[in-house]
Amino acid sequence: MTIKNIIFDLGGVLLNISYQVTINGFKKLGVKDFDSFYNQAAQMNLFDQFDKGEISPQGFRDELKRISGLPLSDDQIDRAWNAMLLDFPTKHAGLLKGVRKNYRTFLLSNTNAIHYPVFMDYLGQNQINGFDALFEKCYLSYEIGMRKPDRAIFEHVINDSNLDANETLFIDDSIQHVKGACGAGLRAVHLDPDKMEVGDLFSDTYMLTDRVSDLTYKD
Repeated sequence: MTIKNIIFDLGGVLLNISYQVTINGFKKLGVKDFDSFYNQAAQMNLFDQFDKGEISPQGFRDELKRISGLPLSDDQIDRAWNAMLLDFPTKHAGLLKGVRKNYRTFLLSNTNAIHYPVFMDYLGQNQINGFDALFEKCYLSYEIGMRKPDRAIFEHVINDSNLDANETLFIDDSIQHVKGACGAGLRAVHLDPDKMEVGDLFSDTYMLTDRVSDLTYKD
């Protein structure tokens, strides 16, 4: 397998996250059934719209207040919503800088305007001045109006960066996103954070290891 390009997911691959922490946060605020309409595998249309930038941060907050029927403050919502963003390990910054010397590297993330300042702050804590220091280009769902696992977002990345899909590896922790990438012709690895971490895919010289072939998704 000849790979020249690598597209990384952010949350669950490079940024440590926990959906449960956010679910618990909203439950503590009184939103008892928050996990019924938001989790890793599926989510109601409100969250999809926010990921695609179709509604503003304030519109998102106001709709959560309406759905919950609770007098939540904007700050309470932001704190609970951002609670899932745990940390960006320093070693991942070093990994990405090394991998970039051997491959064209990209970021593709489903994210939103409330989360963005938080992980920018995490990068700053690692003395990294934005994602441009780590990737050739970043594709954030709320900026481009598309989200994973829709085939269109993968095709957009392929066409925008002039990639050969067969020479491009996509790494994500959500199986539905991996399947979407494969549907667009990309090679893809489903990274289960409970079993391995992204650094396990690379050698000491920041080359993909042979195990990637075994881990590449096959329908």
